[in-house]
Amino acid sequence: MRSAKAANEAAIFARANVVGVAVGNRVTGGRETDEACIVVYVEAKRPEAQLRHRDIVPKAFGGVRTDVVETGRFRALRAARAAEAVDLDRTKRIRPAPGGVSIGHFQITAGTLGVLAHRGGRPVILSNNHVLANQNAARVGDPILQPGPADGGRLQDTIGRLVDFVPIQFHERRLGPLGRLLAPLLAVAGLGLKRLPTGSVNRVDAAVAEPINAQSVAPNILGIGRVGRTRDPELGMHVRKSGRTSGITDGRVTALDATVEVDYGGQTAVFREQIVSDLVSKGGDSGSLVVDENARAVGLLFAGGATTTLINPIAAIEHFLDITFG
Repeated sequence: MRSAKAANEAAIFARANVVGVAVGNRVTGGRETDEACIVVYVEAKRPEAQLRHRDIVPKAFGGVRTDVVETGRFRALRAARAAEAVDLDRTKRIRPAPGGVSIGHFQITAGTLGVLAHRGGRPVILSNNHVLANQNAARVGDPILQPGPADGGRLQDTIGRLVDFVPIQFHERRLGPLGRLLAPLLAVAGLGLKRLPTGSVNRVDAAVAEPINAQSVAPNILGIGRVGRTRDPELGMHVRKSGRTSGITDGRVTALDATVEVDYGGQTAVFREQIVSDLVSKGGDSGSLVVDENARAVGLLFAGGATTTLINPIAAIEHFLDITFG
């Protein structure tokens, strides 16, 4: 199934309206079946009669069936404004600060403190690049505020300093002079070309900060408790998260090995090997640690759509940032 998905994902992304492709189970009549398939995520489902022939997703690729799911555009879930917060207790200054509360680089709005991990034997705060490192614009040593600036955080609320982040590779289309001239005309005519980039590949949106004071950050996650181990994701696995905006929400892993295009407010980035879930998330929940029913770390929430949440696998987070849990 994964081989079929990999072999055809470039052709699938070439179709207008497509924002992701993954491996999951077909849903028929609103109910999930046991039939494995290639899941194609689109901004909006439209009748075939309204689509150009080349934009129609085939019913199958080489005998492997497809399932088209409407998600809207996937967006990085940093808070837009303080009013988005539902649980106001999570937007206050808290010491020691647990996972699940407001945090952010001093130049952003706000995201979520994921969890206290360890790196080289020292405690570090884990969250997203776009929460702690301002989408690559930050410098090591920059102040990290709790609560985040959108929730009233000021420099006197500094809880840590940025230590490291995995740079996000944003997708830039280099069309050349002729391409730049013709692109608007092709778009108006409905003939624009969309290609899946091959060089700009991301696995994680992640960063770590070192607490200024070891006692300023708690090892537990609000409403979840301590996280001691990790676990690889599985289809159908029950998961939950504790986020700054929507608090505790539960859901299931609905797809694996996802290749998705994520909007970062004007810039886009393509991520591979991602986890897809139906748990609820909103702006400001970015950075939440996603765990299984036994509070084992599964991944790091970073983006989503109206009914879909995207998660970086925890094994990739551990690898790229050299961190451990427990």
